[in-house]
Order: sequence, then C-alpha cells, then structure tokens
Amino acid sequence: MGESFSRQVPQVHLNGRIVPADQAAIGAADAGLIHGASVFTTMLVRHGKVFRLDRHLNRLLEAAEHFALRTDLPTGQAGATAQTLTAAVAELLAANALTEARMRITLTPGAVDGQGPPTTLITADPLPPQPREWYERGVGVVISTFLQSRTDPLAGYKTGCYLPRLLARQQAAAKGMEEALWFTTDHLLAEACFCNVFLVREGSVLTPPLDTPVLPGIVRGAVLELCAAAGVACEDRRPLTIRDLLAAEEIFLTSAVSGIRPVVRLERHAVGGETPGSVTRKLMDAYNTLLDKECPA
Repeated sequence: MGESFSRQVPQVHLNGRIVPADQAAIGAADAGLIHGASVFTTMLVRHGKVFRLDRHLNRLLEAAEHFALRTDLPTGQAGATAQTLTAAVAELLAANALTEARMRITLTPGAVDGQGPPTTLITADPLPPQPREWYERGVGVVISTFLQSRTDPLAGYKTGCYLPRLLARQQAAAKGMEEALWFTTDHLLAEACFCNVFLVREGSVLTPPLDTPVLPGIVRGAVLELCAAAGVACEDRRPLTIRDLLAAEEIFLTSAVSGIRPVVRLERHAVGGETPGSVTRKLMDAYNTLLDKECPA
C-alpha cells in the first residue's frame, strides 16, 4: 500500500536530489522567491525525450550568465551545467514514469545574502491536454494593454518576474480569448504572453526580430528552419507594426508545449476567414514530422 501511494506522489529534482513534491523545500530567503531573481525554461517531453533539450539548456544557462545568477556550488561540486541538468532531467522522468510531459527547470542564486548554494528545481507533469479545436479551428487573441520596452532588462528572457504576463493572459481570458499580443513602447509587434507570433502575408512568413526584443523561442527557431527546408519565404529581421498584423492573411503562435497554433480572430477582427490558413497548416504538418523525427516512439 505504501509503495503504491509513493508512486502516485509527483517527484521533483531539487538541488541534486529527487524528492516528493510535497516535501520539497526552498529557503524563505531564496532570491527567486523574494525578488523574482530566477530564470527558467519550459520543455516538451515526447516519447520520453525532451524536444531540443540542448537548445533549452543553452538558452537557460546563457540567461543565468547574463543576469549573473550563481549556478555553481561553493563546495566545488558541479552545479547547474548542461551535463548535470541533462542527467537530472532523465532521472526525474524515470522517477515519475513519464513519457509525455511538460518539464520546467528553474534556477535561482539561492539566499539573498549570497550565503549557501544556488537553487536548481526541475519539475515534470503529465502533458496537459491540448484541445483539438486549437489546431483544427484556431484560437482567438487580444492586444494587451501592457507594453514591452527594449529598455526593460528582462525583455527577451524567461525570468521569475512573470506577473505582467499572467495579468495580460487574464485580460485575454476575460474576453474569451486564448492569448494576448504585446506591442512595444515604440509601437512594434513583439510576442504573446507565453508564445512567439508569426504572420503570413502573400505566402511569406514574418516574425518580429529578436532585438524587438522577443524571446528566442525554441519552436520559433524550428519554424524558421522548416520554412527554409520547405522553400517558404521567411523574414525575421524586419520590424512589424499593427498594419502588418491587420493585413496578415494568417497568424499563428508557437510555444514549447503547445507547438504551432493558428490564430483566426484578433479581438473583433477576423483572420483569414476565421479558418487556419494553408501556410500555417503546412508548417504544422512539418513540425509534427520534425517531432516524430527528433523524438521517435
């Protein structure tokens, strides 16, 4: 009976050890908790393999270095490195017996006084259901009332300071929509709360440049590769405006867990006759093929 119960308790990987989620403890003075001083990445696990784990880890560790967040252990043991995190991810998937999952790695520098080790937390949950209608019929989005600034030191990174994104998502939900699109203070299209955004105009795929700034999403990068492989014209260096957005024949969102989702409604504005477009569908098929190739059954 006890063994059966223990298997039902989700396990997490905390500071080098696998522990039951309900027993995991992070110090009350942790800078991630007190100041939001943390970076994270969310990943898709398919058939027991993380899609493009190496790219997630590179981006995560580059962000930690950018913000000067400690990731090493003062005792000289290996801290959060690509090697230790790769091993920890595998251990946690095995501990939870998961093959289809959403994983998250969070790094903080530990206590605000700099004493003691940094914090590394990895969680894994069964992959949440992705409604079929998102992909077959498309989703609706709103334009957030919040603005993104290129002077914001957090823009373009996944950090623990995510409350504005959650508030914007709540704005969208209040209007019956799935996501909210952000513009910058200089009126450029940036991204969604938790997704990158793409437009299709006259057969060409457009997405805001990284220096808008936007997050260098892993699936964003995959879509650029798929466009090149399929001979689809793609532009990721030209700033985009509200005019580009409203003139788009197709719009789609990309994120690690949800993949590619067509957008068929922008508040009251119908996109592409409120039906997922041919270019979006082509890329969705190509992305699913890529998943099958890189994360085979």
